[in-house]
Amino acid sequence: MSVPHHLVCLRNDLRVADHPALHAACADPTAQVTALYAYTPEQWQQHDVAAVRIDFEWRQLQSLVTDLAELNIALVVLAADDYTSLVPKLLDWCQTHKVSSVFAHEAYEINERARDNAIKDGLSELGIEAQWFHDSCIIAPGLVFTGDGRVYTVFTPFKRNWLMQLAEHPVRLLPVPEKRTACAVASSQLSARAPGITVPIADDLVQTLWPVGEAEAHARLAQFIEEDGGRYHERRDLPAVNGTSTLSPYLAAGVISARQCLYRAEQHKHHHAGQQGLDTWISELCWRDFYKHILLGFPHVCRHQAFKRETDKLPWSHKEANFQAWCEGRTGFPIVDAAMRQLNETGWMHNRLRMITAMFLTKDLFIDWRLGERYFMQHLIDGDLSANNGGWQWSASTGNDAAPYFRIFNPFLQSKKCDPDGEFIRRFVPELAHLDAKRIHEPHAKGVDVRLKYPKPIVDHALARLDTLAYFKALNAASAN
Repeated sequence: MSVPHHLVCLRNDLRVADHPALHAACADPTAQVTALYAYTPEQWQQHDVAAVRIDFEWRQLQSLVTDLAELNIALVVLAADDYTSLVPKLLDWCQTHKVSSVFAHEAYEINERARDNAIKDGLSELGIEAQWFHDSCIIAPGLVFTGDGRVYTVFTPFKRNWLMQLAEHPVRLLPVPEKRTACAVASSQLSARAPGITVPIADDLVQTLWPVGEAEAHARLAQFIEEDGGRYHERRDLPAVNGTSTLSPYLAAGVISARQCLYRAEQHKHHHAGQQGLDTWISELCWRDFYKHILLGFPHVCRHQAFKRETDKLPWSHKEANFQAWCEGRTGFPIVDAAMRQLNETGWMHNRLRMITAMFLTKDLFIDWRLGERYFMQHLIDGDLSANNGGWQWSASTGNDAAPYFRIFNPFLQSKKCDPDGEFIRRFVPELAHLDAKRIHEPHAKGVDVRLKYPKPIVDHALARLDTLAYFKALNAASAN
């Protein structure tokens, strides 16, 4: 009797612990197991996947191949231009290597769902079993819904239901599979310049800031939970301090699961009093689930459309000079410029600053939120469609449960609130480093100082605010008629 050959298709789940698909594939101790990762550069380009994100995933694969080898599981890279060309190549690989079952995790993005449906159909025709599992959400889509069976579009009742379900069914983590009989398939060469592979290589700063490996992800989680988590609610809006978990790249690539994060937080809360900060952090994990549920329930947001379709009628600006100034951190608003330079230099931006920069682009410059959404995806090491789209549409007041259109951040006040001493601004806007804490937030408040070699504000916030309010009021009036 032939030995079963199980194939695990890896996506944004690059780990061995708490991995439902890998765990299921390894349930039969007699089966040979192979893991497969699809290299699809044209698809990544179409989806604006950042070079630093690709580099991070590739470095994680280089770590993962070692972890899998300890389990006698090979890691194969299958190269295809895009999802359309991937499907027949994957099916052919399965036939050639006599695969009996394929295991993978559900994707919620529209193109990825189409890819998976095509794969499942092809496997069915070949008589190969397909088993797909939910993984990226703590509670899978379809399990949290309103009383009349609809997808929640407002966060607060979603969170209430989400917490209730977790109280009834606490998360359970899956162990690393046992070592098994060696697979006959050999692992692929995982050089960034392997035959048929060209992977962008991030600079030394990015690679130093974001080392890979499950051990690294769990070390960050432990440090945050034990040292900073209890104060998260007090420090999370201060970019100059290390007050957040910095786990977003590891969650986006699946180096660590959201379930593992929640489990560790809940365990710490159980043994330590006064953990309000961890409750706030758990709410952020809930937001992550919420936006993924929205993505699946309202797929039009995957097509560059506003959740509130009527807001697509807003006369968004596409002024290139202002957009480029925002991209490059040359707006004359120090907190905005510092944030954009942090993104450009490190591949990451503090969450509060994502809100400030997004609202500045959409409410002060009145530039189409889709341009900002795309720029973030092209530069973020933790780029995630659901979270990025949800955040941008929240700031632009075009999304579900978004900020009301009249909520417009004053960038100068936000600067003083989030970076009171100017420490973060000095770090990324060195031309202002010599200014004191009082002046650094509005360096041109008393007139343009050419000696600063720092641009004057490209827009008058007060006037821009009035213009934005007028645009939204006009839209609301037109919609009412």
